[in-house]
Amino acid sequence: QEDLVESGGGSVQAGGSLTLSCVASGAAHCMAWFRQAPGTGREGVASMHSDGSTNYVDSVKDRVTISHDNAKNTLYLQMTKLKPEDTAMYYCAAHKTRPLSPTLCHGATKPQFFFPSLWNWGQGTQITVSS
Repeated sequence: QEDLVESGGGSVQAGGSLTLSCVASGAAHCMAWFRQAPGTGREGVASMHSDGSTNYVDSVKDRVTISHDNAKNTLYLQMTKLKPEDTAMYYCAAHKTRPLSPTLCHGATKPQFFFPSLWNWGQGTQITVSS
């Protein structure tokens, strides 16, 4: 079981920035950030494979950066130019399968390839963006 401890959520005005952190206990080959807004399903925001490759959902490209600090075993999501539509509960997740191909890893950002049971989940942290 991968233990994931998240922090960094909060309330900001449109155009502001936030950085989410996720401290992991394991060594997953693939990690990702997901979000879920009220009345919607969970969607992948950004994914990162252990080879260093990343992928982003179109709605956040050029505004979001996913990164990993190997020394701290911590995953980050840096978000800038936040919009009200970014308001959601954000979840850190680690894929259960090791090894895992980059293609399967980055399927996190594609709804047709997202299977929740294949991931370990953090508790979630709320981001609220006001206009």
